[in-house]
Amino acid sequence: VQLQASGGGLVQAGGSLSLSCVASGSIFKIAVMGWYRQAPGKQRELVATITSGGRSNYADSVKGRFTISRDNAKNTVYLQMNSLKSEDTAVYYCNLDTFGISSWGQGTLVTVSS
Repeated sequence: VQLQASGGGLVQAGGSLSLSCVASGSIFKIAVMGWYRQAPGKQRELVATITSGGRSNYADSVKGRFTISRDNAKNTVYLQMNSLKSEDTAVYYCNLDTFGISSWGQGTLVTVSS
């Protein structure tokens, strides 16, 4: 499985960005998809996940600001990020998980200036 993330960039605090991640292969449709992030000097952390049926889960730090969604017809998972804060600055990675086996994308950098 290959994952290609895009959409990162530089944005001012309070602004919005939308990330996308396209997955190869039909396994996408049964996979749990997720977004994780890693800030400089910190460990990678969960941002949000979404099941094949559309059930989502969020880290407390992004609840109410970020929305994860997926389009199974396009093998794509999205992360809409609103009201961005400087502490959201990180490399964002998409993840595909099927039965505990994970695949990772290459990451896309999000920088929020204060």
